[in-house]
Amino acid sequence: MKHTPTIRAELDRYLQQEGLSLTQFGHIADMNRGAVSAIVTGNKPLSVNQLDRITEAMGLSEGYFYELFIENYIIDHPPNMRRIEPFLYRCAELDKLDAIRRVVGDIMDNLLYSPKLFEIAEELLAQGQYEAALLLYEGVAEAEKYQHSERLAVCQYRIFTIQVGDDQSRNLKAATLFESFVERLDEIEQLDALKDLANVYRSLRKWDKVEEVAKIMRTKAEIQYNLKHEPKSRQCDSTNKLTRPLFVYISYADLLCAGVYEAQGDYHQALQYTYAYDNLDWVKETDEGTQHWIGLFKHWAKANIIVNKLLSGDIKVLQDYIEYIDGAEDTTQDDKVIQLLNIIIAANRYDIDVSNIIKRFEADIVSLSQHSPSDMYTQQVVPDYFAWCGYELAHYYLHRNFYDDGFKHLMYSMVSYRTLNNETYFINCMGLFLHFREHATPETKANFLNLIEKVWMDNVKKNGTVDRRG
Repeated sequence: MKHTPTIRAELDRYLQQEGLSLTQFGHIADMNRGAVSAIVTGNKPLSVNQLDRITEAMGLSEGYFYELFIENYIIDHPPNMRRIEPFLYRCAELDKLDAIRRVVGDIMDNLLYSPKLFEIAEELLAQGQYEAALLLYEGVAEAEKYQHSERLAVCQYRIFTIQVGDDQSRNLKAATLFESFVERLDEIEQLDALKDLANVYRSLRKWDKVEEVAKIMRTKAEIQYNLKHEPKSRQCDSTNKLTRPLFVYISYADLLCAGVYEAQGDYHQALQYTYAYDNLDWVKETDEGTQHWIGLFKHWAKANIIVNKLLSGDIKVLQDYIEYIDGAEDTTQDDKVIQLLNIIIAANRYDIDVSNIIKRFEADIVSLSQHSPSDMYTQQVVPDYFAWCGYELAHYYLHRNFYDDGFKHLMYSMVSYRTLNNETYFINCMGLFLHFREHATPETKANFLNLIEKVWMDNVKKNGTVDRRG
């Protein structure tokens, strides 16, 4: 039988080796003699705070004894949340994820601990300790997978939002898994969940799913909005949990559906949805937050009405679009990239010379990839627009014999789609490169081949190799 060392024995050995009395060590560790004595003799369990003091006093790195702490005080012991809770927080601070994983795996056989672990996970999430929180949410979700509880659904929602990142292939799996849990959430929280889900599908250009989720969100939001404005309604209290005013979810659903039909080339239907979210006379609230969102929808509608006409072939509205861009206030870099993308798509589709217009966006083109995600839209949809803009710019320049500019934007787009793990659009970029490869410089060709090799090696590492010999 393997003997498990103890922190107590390690401390006792250190005291003898250094010739320190309990009192002397207590002074070094800022602990009284009685506390040190109780720990050495095993008469008192050790707290994580005491462990950290002892570790520092022994000149060891933070968290040095954490694995032993789990062995000595958690594994095969009745779970004591007064000891476990501060230990989990310290593990999160020190990025000791394996230690958190061991603790969660040990105590989650008992569902009684789910509420407390969920509470700790929520606090860690609020502190920005996403990876640590993820482990707790996964532990609770696994323990409650047969319970059909609202807490299980919330865990799956948190897991979804934490896992969504650059890899679009992984994002699709996360969205598909989470979608089945949306209905188990609180009716109000479902709205934000559906909004986030729709934006992930939007970034993946899964237009059928975007429309499906958007229409569900609209129906649910309308129900809640009508309930809120019923006489003597108490609904206003629950809507405070939302990240947006309640009416926004109705209008945002229309905006999403407009985007779906625009992507599918049905500009007439796209305009009908755009007119819908432009007309907000039905909104009853008049507070400052509501007016802010109404202004945003009007701003988006004005631009998108012009864009739909432009993309449908009405070239004469291009000047209207430029005037709109010039007159728009508080335009973000994300807005400018999307505006440029709309112009370049139209230019490529209808063979319009927009070189002078592109020059006006030069500063924004240089900083294409420098954006700070603040929500699911800016985290997921905007990076896809940036990569797409790079591809359209490359198409524009290469077909006009501006090869240096064309290949520069094409390489940016390829690198972006590699990061996003979007194979379809990465292959589109490869095809465009190969079509114009005879015009590429040796350096550009070398960069292209190096990138392809890196992608190939990544796939080999991810998927392994198949030995077909014999």
